[in-house]
Amino acid sequence: MKVTAAVTKLVRHMLLAAPLALAPTITNVMMQAIAQDSFQSGVVYAAEAEAEAEKPKYKTRKTPALREKVFKKLAVVQELTSPEEVEGKPTPKANFPEALKELKDIQRDTGKWNRYELAQLYNYFGFVYYSLENYKEAIRYYKLVVAQSPDIPQGLEVGTLYTIAQLYFVVEDYRNAIVNLKKWMDLSPIVGADAYILLGQAYYSIEEMKDALVNVNIAVKNYEDRGKVPKENWYSLQRALYYDQGDNKTVIKILEKMVRHYPKPTYFKQLSGMYGAVEREKDQLHMLDGVRLMGALNKEKEMLNLAYLYLGEEYPYKAAVVVEKGIKDKVIEDTSKNLELLATAWRLAQEIKKSIPVMEKAAAKSKKGDLYARLAGIYLDSDNYKKALSTADKAHKRGEIKRPDQLYVVQGMANANLKRYGKCVSSFKSALKDKRSRKFAQQWIVYCESEIKRVKSLQI
Repeated sequence: MKVTAAVTKLVRHMLLAAPLALAPTITNVMMQAIAQDSFQSGVVYAAEAEAEAEKPKYKTRKTPALREKVFKKLAVVQELTSPEEVEGKPTPKANFPEALKELKDIQRDTGKWNRYELAQLYNYFGFVYYSLENYKEAIRYYKLVVAQSPDIPQGLEVGTLYTIAQLYFVVEDYRNAIVNLKKWMDLSPIVGADAYILLGQAYYSIEEMKDALVNVNIAVKNYEDRGKVPKENWYSLQRALYYDQGDNKTVIKILEKMVRHYPKPTYFKQLSGMYGAVEREKDQLHMLDGVRLMGALNKEKEMLNLAYLYLGEEYPYKAAVVVEKGIKDKVIEDTSKNLELLATAWRLAQEIKKSIPVMEKAAAKSKKGDLYARLAGIYLDSDNYKKALSTADKAHKRGEIKRPDQLYVVQGMANANLKRYGKCVSSFKSALKDKRSRKFAQQWIVYCESEIKRVKSLQI
């Protein structure tokens, strides 16, 4: 049930997309607003905040102004990173290499820039390097943005810290991701469930499971308390953490939520396995049967498990149907063992005619004589006494019979029904060697010997 790779891949995919929405924007109309707080980063926490009753509120900071000459220089970079669309013309593409070149040219003449202006420049550097997939440099420049505090709006500082944490996650530097995420949490007026999941995943990735579980549980509870369904991958991570602790009962509770909210065959299978681990066989059967009804029971082990569960709950006919279909569809290999299971299921279901040919195939494939011994018993039950005797002979020739005494009993009874009382006595005398059949064999010996005497008296 390890999910490290799957969860990490999913989170990395999410993070790779997120910072694209953090691109700085400049408009002439909103010049004054830009000077206050429009260069904010961090869309994940903001999106979560919108779900709350109140919007995030930041402490008011007095920041330096963004001068017009600086604005005009940054506007050139803005056009290169987010070119405006012109009606009737193809959608223009961003030119990040050229934007980086422009930024470096601008940086040469920033000696008299104030800290807020520098923060905007570094913010662009971070975004451009991110877009060029140079995450190391992106992190360096985003850190320079934060370093300009307190001469930048708190919203910009908070959002940038979240972006830094995300990028550390992308480069798999989980300890630094944790450090920056905690800094963000200390400053952010609203910390949503997504942030706790990200923190939990970071702890999980460095195998600090206790801290991982604490944060994941906070996120899941946050959603459930508000009547929302936690995301599928949140449950997956929570389940993995409890499984790592060996807490099967809690794993089951989580999987029960997953099959209700995200009814995928995989979760039904996992829940079935967990029910089996705590010896809830009926529930285990119901879950695996649900997978069968979905048409997702497509592995030999799964189909055989279901068949054994059916037998355990005394549904031999259903067990036989499952195994027969599996063999027909070539999902279950027609080995001696699997054919024996099918034959046994048919026999327990009182389908003797179906059981016999299957057991014949199973016996023929086996190197031991035990299956022929069992087949001889089936022939006896179906009143085919001669076939029972010839099959018993095959069993003796193969050898390795688990209960030879039972085979002798079958031979004795078959001979008795064919009125071959002498051979009957001989077979039952061989059965006497095993105390488990001794009493039964003695009774038959008495009967057969009396029949021998009766027949002789009639011949006089």
